[in-house]
Amino acid sequence: MTTLPAEVDARFAVARQIADAVLFEGYVLYPYRASAAKNRLRWQFGVLVPPGYGQDSAEHSGQRTECVMEPKRGAALAVQLRFLRAQQRTVQRALPDGRFETVPELELADRVLQPWHEGIEERIELLVPIEQLAEEGVLHPFRLAAGEEQEPLHEDGALVGRLLRRREQLDGVLRLRTEEIPGPYRAVRLTAEVANTSPWLPPADGRREEALPYSLVSAHLLLGLDRGAFLSATDPPQWARAAVAECRNEHTWPVLVGGAGREDVVLSSPIILEDHPQVAPESPGALYDATEIDEILALRTAALTDREKREARGTDERAGAVIDLADSMPPEVLERLHGAVRALREVTAPTAGPEQPWWDPGNDSEVDPDRDQVVVDGRSVGAGSRVLLKPGRRRTDAQDLFLHGRTALVEAVLHDVDGSVHLAVTVEGDPGADLWRAQGRFRYFQPDEVAPLEES
Repeated sequence: MTTLPAEVDARFAVARQIADAVLFEGYVLYPYRASAAKNRLRWQFGVLVPPGYGQDSAEHSGQRTECVMEPKRGAALAVQLRFLRAQQRTVQRALPDGRFETVPELELADRVLQPWHEGIEERIELLVPIEQLAEEGVLHPFRLAAGEEQEPLHEDGALVGRLLRRREQLDGVLRLRTEEIPGPYRAVRLTAEVANTSPWLPPADGRREEALPYSLVSAHLLLGLDRGAFLSATDPPQWARAAVAECRNEHTWPVLVGGAGREDVVLSSPIILEDHPQVAPESPGALYDATEIDEILALRTAALTDREKREARGTDERAGAVIDLADSMPPEVLERLHGAVRALREVTAPTAGPEQPWWDPGNDSEVDPDRDQVVVDGRSVGAGSRVLLKPGRRRTDAQDLFLHGRTALVEAVLHDVDGSVHLAVTVEGDPGADLWRAQGRFRYFQPDEVAPLEES
């Protein structure tokens, strides 16, 4: 295996923060226990199965990346294929006669151990001069040998069991080639194909979990130019749009990574991302679960019972790290997870002098929620008007449907930046109406969701 030069690896290191999020997406799901039903079916993205299994499944044995790049003369392409290797862990209890028996669970003082597929990170690295990729390109087969390991388990100085870990042989191939793009620009289309070539064949009733040890899990590519630039797959320059549109990407998608303005590194990911993706600065660490937000995960994880936490620590080192993170998270870090506004910060960034909001309705003389009127069914409706609520199904909140046919008092007429009009109302007969009004909390309907009533 090629070792990348330090300067190339340093550029990849910046991109690996995003690549690691892809690599471990869905690695272990809340409640982070091997026994949980959610963790019986793992690894949904970028699983390249052996071709003998892929023929009868919805999963694939290969992925294809195509992108356009402008290498400078004498440039080299650095390639890093990264994936997880599913390592089967078996739990055994020590017997008095010195033998071991396989058990579904072994309870220790600090953790509860169960059988599990551990994910071992693997890398295949290449550094190839661009001129070698023309015509037939480069074909790089690789093989990861099978292996076994034992880990003795002691408690109070006595041997109580052991963990057996087994890795199966993995075979694969990485193909790289380029073709020139006609025109005055020195641009080429790069094709990078990854394929699982392991000869393993499933039994007649083969299950997915049996194929995982022979699969490339969460497979993705990091591509880097030491001199030159890649073109965005979503926002290329005008002259390259036709060439980029002809690129064929299968089961993966290339994006620019490494910080805004960088164009020398591409991540080809099985999860579709935007160019220059970022991990939220509020995120306290990897939580691995692919279906929930950090704040809820942290709160729920901290609320697990001691027994559940011990089982999570016995499931995997990464699951144990999540438990420790949730237990040690200070209140100010948890508060940051509640949310952050970023888009408006960019819009309202001051160009000179004190910061001014891009639109301040309180200082806009053209809008006045207390005085503005809107015409509904030929009649003017404003603050103080009585209306009949008739919410529709197209855009209405489900809770508002229960108010169909109720009468309400309009409190304000509001305009948003898109030109839409909203009526803020309190429901007549609601015993909490005065409280909502004092707090400025209303229900909102659009003009076509109300009908004016005769003034009493």
